[in-house]
Amino acid sequence: MRVVFESVNRQSCSDRALVLSSRQIPHEVVFDGVSCAIVVPAEHSARAVKELRLYEDENPPVRPPPVRKVKYQDALPGLIGYVLVICIVAGMAGYGFFDRNWFAAGRIDGELIRQGELWRTITALTLHADARHLLGNLVFGVFFGLFAGRLLGSGVAWLAIVVAAACGNAANTLLLESTHRSIGASTAVFAALGLVAGYVWRGQLLGGDRWTSRYGPIVGGLALLMYTGTGGENTDIGAHLLGFVCGFATGMLLTILGPIPVDRRSQMVAGAIALALVATSWVVAFVP
Repeated sequence: MRVVFESVNRQSCSDRALVLSSRQIPHEVVFDGVSCAIVVPAEHSARAVKELRLYEDENPPVRPPPVRKVKYQDALPGLIGYVLVICIVAGMAGYGFFDRNWFAAGRIDGELIRQGELWRTITALTLHADARHLLGNLVFGVFFGLFAGRLLGSGVAWLAIVVAAACGNAANTLLLESTHRSIGASTAVFAALGLVAGYVWRGQLLGGDRWTSRYGPIVGGLALLMYTGTGGENTDIGAHLLGFVCGFATGMLLTILGPIPVDRRSQMVAGAIALALVATSWVVAFVP
């Protein structure tokens, strides 16, 4: 008797034993408690080896795609910028700086946005109704923004978040009645969550063939959205959902555009553009 195949995987032995059976080659599967082997009479060994080689050529082993190595970036500058912008605008709006009603000038107003006041999709992200509203968006914004900044860098992450959140607010306004009014950074918070989920999923940063690896980012993102973004009687669920969707699409788009520039200068430029979008939107909001 000659050994023509040996493996610690019993299923591999069983598959090859079926091949030999289909070719009517006498064989026997031997298992010693650790590994298994297929043995055939010596006069059939050459033919058995040939048939098994043909089988292996037609059924190459499936190798999982390689896991991409992620070089995490410094998320701290973006988080500090987010906290400062939100808190500064909250203070200035509360005290009515420049003798202006910040809430009337910057809130989401469905009718006015339909008339072309698109800057409100950004200015509304920096306004909050009270301290509790502000604190909640600060905590969750820092939490989700941390992951986005670590993946994409502070500047690119927050530029993507601002753009995705503005798109989310615009989409939510167009889908609702024209009398819709809202304020708050929660759309940006869930845009950050969607950004991370879309970037990780489309970029295949969780390699592997298991469904948990393939769809984990989507399932995890939706779970967090459902858990943190659908409670409370004053919750704008549409803004949360569309913020997540737009963030998810933005994350996928970034993987298509190519490698994210992670050098300090590029991140600073992207961060400056994000701040400029917010500042310019407020300037336009106050222009008579």
